[in-house]
Amino acid sequence: MPAALALFAHPDDIEFRAAGTMLLLAQRGWAIHYCNLCAGNLGSATMSSARAAAVRRREAQAAARVLGARWHPPIARDLELFYTDRAIRQVCAIVRRVQPDIVLTHPPLDYMEDHMNACRLAVTGAFARGMKNYRSIPARPPTLASVALYHAMPHGLCDPLRREWRPDAWVNTAAVQRERLAALACHRSQRAWLDATQKMDSYLAAAADEARELGRRSKKFTHAEGWTRHLHLGFGAAADDPLRDALGGDCVEAR
Repeated sequence: MPAALALFAHPDDIEFRAAGTMLLLAQRGWAIHYCNLCAGNLGSATMSSARAAAVRRREAQAAARVLGARWHPPIARDLELFYTDRAIRQVCAIVRRVQPDIVLTHPPLDYMEDHMNACRLAVTGAFARGMKNYRSIPARPPTLASVALYHAMPHGLCDPLRREWRPDAWVNTAAVQRERLAALACHRSQRAWLDATQKMDSYLAAAADEARELGRRSKKFTHAEGWTRHLHLGFGAAADDPLRDALGGDCVEAR
């Protein structure tokens, strides 16, 4: 069975950026895997760090169940996810265990460091998957199977210098919006936090509006997610595009 692994920073990042695509892959018989590398412990203005981490862990696990995904535990606390030797080895172990055909992750440029560090760790962890002499934490046997990496749209749909981000492919998520928003709704603790810190009047409405905006930009779909394929070198063949192959007419080149 082909597999897709979502490697993102915080609980709810997957639902905002990638859940529609994951649901479509699951409908086509793919195994999907859900991993937030950060614990979510700073995502509350009222709970203690430990309490926030425990609540957000349960919320992420509930969201993964809605998506039909296998949940993998975080490796770091919020704002403590760095591009370090240990973190690379931990992410490499996840990749080796799952042996995904597709890795979905953040873009290299995004509005906060946890997102960009998660992206760097996903790329290097996947790159090291087949290196016999590279020891992951925990130890896992290497795999030389090809993997394709895809970068999601950045938060705010622009890079940190406010330049509009243009993906190279659009995925039609209109048919799975209900399930996507149901998964996002599992992150109940985030409503007040996002209202207070990012001026989102309703995180569910904001997610729905963004999907419609991306659909408008696609000029083809009513709701969409955007993806940019990572350079193939070190990961597979130049022609490898398993997301397009799996989704067919629901994945089109951005023009």
